[in-house]
Order: sequence, then C-alpha cells, then structure tokens
Amino acid sequence: MAGVANSVLDHSQEQGSKRSRRSGLTLRDAQENIYSFLLSIVKQWEPEDVLNQFQQLFFEYGETASSDVSAAMYTLLFSNDENEFHNTLKRSCYILINNWEVSRQYNSIQALVDQFDQPNLFRYTVSPTLRRLREWMLDFIESGDFQELKLFVARFAGEIDTGPWTSRYTSYLLVPQYTNIENPVEQREAARALSRKLKDRYKMELALYTAHSHQNSVDGENQPKNPTVLGEGALRLIKAIVARKGQFGYKNLARLFLEQVKDLSYANFKKSLVEYLTYSVKQPEVVKTLRQHLSQNLDRLYIERDQDPVDTSLQLRTCNRMIDCLMTEDQRSPSALFTLLLSQSSSILLAILLLKLVLISKSSHHYLEARIADLIRYYEQFPRDQCSWVINFLEVFQVTFAIHAENVEYNLIAPGQSPEQAAQAYEQKLWSKEEIEACRIFSRMISAQDTNTETSS
Repeated sequence: MAGVANSVLDHSQEQGSKRSRRSGLTLRDAQENIYSFLLSIVKQWEPEDVLNQFQQLFFEYGETASSDVSAAMYTLLFSNDENEFHNTLKRSCYILINNWEVSRQYNSIQALVDQFDQPNLFRYTVSPTLRRLREWMLDFIESGDFQELKLFVARFAGEIDTGPWTSRYTSYLLVPQYTNIENPVEQREAARALSRKLKDRYKMELALYTAHSHQNSVDGENQPKNPTVLGEGALRLIKAIVARKGQFGYKNLARLFLEQVKDLSYANFKKSLVEYLTYSVKQPEVVKTLRQHLSQNLDRLYIERDQDPVDTSLQLRTCNRMIDCLMTEDQRSPSALFTLLLSQSSSILLAILLLKLVLISKSSHHYLEARIADLIRYYEQFPRDQCSWVINFLEVFQVTFAIHAENVEYNLIAPGQSPEQAAQAYEQKLWSKEEIEACRIFSRMISAQDTNTETSS
C-alpha cells in the first residue's frame, strides 16, 4: 500500500513539475500570482465569494476562478518548501484583512479566521497532494504566525476587552509584528495601524477620565470610564507624574544630559548615564542597587569603544542594552533587575527609568515596547492573580508614557488658577505633596495641525 501511495505521489510530482515548466512559473511568480488574484477579487467581489475562493485555494485544493492561480498553487505545493507556503498563506490573509478593514467588512475578517477551524483538515485522504496541503495547514494553525493573526483579529470580535488579562496590552503585543522586517508588508502595516489606534484610544480615554474625575454631578452612567485597573490610584499617579514638569521635569533633564555628554568619551558617557538614571531617586538602598547593576552592565559594554566619541548609533545601542538590563536580557524571561525592582514595589521608578532612556534615545521606543511584549508573553502562562505586581507595572508604564506622549498635554491646576496660569507656574516651582493633592488635572489632545480638543477639570 505504501508503495502505491509513493508511486502516486511520484506521478503527481512529475505531473506538477511538467505543469510548472509549461507555465514557466517560478516559486516567486506563483506567489505573486496568488497575491494579485486575491487583491483583485477582494476589491471587486462580495466577501462571501472571496471566502469561497480562499477555501478552494488553501483548504480544498480545488479549481479557482483563475487557471493561472490554480497552476500557481500547484507550483507552490510541489516546491516542497513548507516555510514559503506559510509565508504565502500569511500574506494572503493580511491582504484580505487589510482590504476588508478599510471597507468595514469586519464579519468577513472573523469568517476568514473561522475557516481555519474545520474538521476537513483532519480527514483522511488518498490524495498525496491534498494530504501535504492539510499537513501544512495544520502546522500553520499551530504556529506563532497564526497566533499573531488571531491576536490582530481579536479586536473585531471584541476579545481585546473581554479576553485573557494579557489582551489589555494588545497594543504592545502587536509591536514585534510590525518591527520584524521578515513579516509581509501587509501584516506589518496592519499591526502598526492597529497598535497606534489602540494607543490613541487609551490616551483619549485617560484624558477624558482625568478631566471629568472631579465632577461628582456627572451622571454615573455617563462618567468617562477609568481605562486603567489602578482605581483611584490612577489619579494620584497622574498628579505625581505631571507635577514633575518645567525646569525640574524629565524632558528638561534629558535635554541637559545630552548637552553635557556630547563631547565626552564613551567611557565617561557611560558613567554619566548612571548618574542621569539615578538622579532624584530618593531611596538610598535602591540607588545603591541600581548603581551596582547598571555599572556592572555598562563597564563591560563595548569596551573597545571606550575612548571614542559617542555617536548616535553607539548611544542608541547603549540605551537598548540598558533597556535589556531593566527588562529582559534574553528577550524571553525577566531580568534580575526587573524582578528585584518590582519585588520592592518600585513600578513607578522602573517606568521612570525607562522613560528617561527613551527621552535621550527616541529611536529606542519601539525596542522598549518589543521588550514589554516579551515580558507579557512570558507572564501570560500564569493566571491573573499570580501576576498582580506585573500588571501593576504595566498599568503604571502605560499611564507614564501616555502622559509624556507628543500629542497629549497634562497640567495641574491649583485652586483659583486658569490653565494658562498653571502652565506658567510649572516653569517656576516644584509642587509639594499638599499642593498636588489640592490640584485638579487639565488635559488636552493635540492634533497634527496643532488644533486640539480640550478637557478641563
């Protein structure tokens, strides 16, 4: 029986090779034919018909509306390259998803993913070609690529707000998808757009919540929701972060640091970096721990460049290594310093350290968010009640970076002050705890055209 099957397979491969040679298709040609076909029909056909063609092409190996595409699929299967098949399938999915999102065909996007959950893939077949196709499809379903696809589509099914605890941080989980240059351009663009949309929604919700948080007269049902899970602690956190602005703020501190180190050797830059990061940290024991860990990492970092001036590339790589030190050094599990700081309830301190690094190296922002994604993936294996301290850090991190985003502005308003007077006050004073408690929060979203939607409390 095995001999008959092998004979059939050999015959099919021989026929496939002849067919490919007759059509003159290379593997790359076959892939482009499939992409062009899907792009054409998704713009012209009804979604139901497009889904049927996708089913015929990738699940049933049946005839499609285009003989060229059928030949292309034959070439793809008999190239005997499962990795290229997965790449083709993945890119095909994102071609359909991106176009359906633009036309708001959200149900079709969910239907596309639902197609992968069908018993036909497990049924026995005597066809060697169909058996290979089904095996490759099942491998794809078990792959990280399909998990990324489901993560993206979860938004349309409402699972981002109702799914597992990690779904709250989808905007970060999408970052590795659009920073990985090996992913198809359609996937990268889709992931980048969704991540940005989720972050903008969070910033808007946070601004609205803080703006109306003092208005007890507002109907509870119409009260803007708290987008964090910090409860009332979110307002105290926002006030504490916003209070550090003006000449005492993190942005000015970063600007001053960059001015001071621009003519230093790399060895002296590393020493100054430790001072910059630990500046204004008030707990002596924490400062000692930070200096020890940071210095140990920096002392052995790029030592062959110690006498060189610091260029942009070297500064970027150094800041990225410090992010590794604070987050995850193997991009899979938490670093010793990450665990230590959070075990000491230093979530705010850790978030501020990361903010300081990004303020002197803006290009490190995506790298930082990718490391956040690594840690979320690590901790998702544990139930929510075992990850409360990690969740607290993630919430603090989101609030901290939302406040310091370029398209949003927060100010504290003392009793009797206008927003304009409050903005001027930041340049002249450092707020006390009592003054912070008495203040309200003024926030506004700033558009690209420098127009803004203002909300005040």
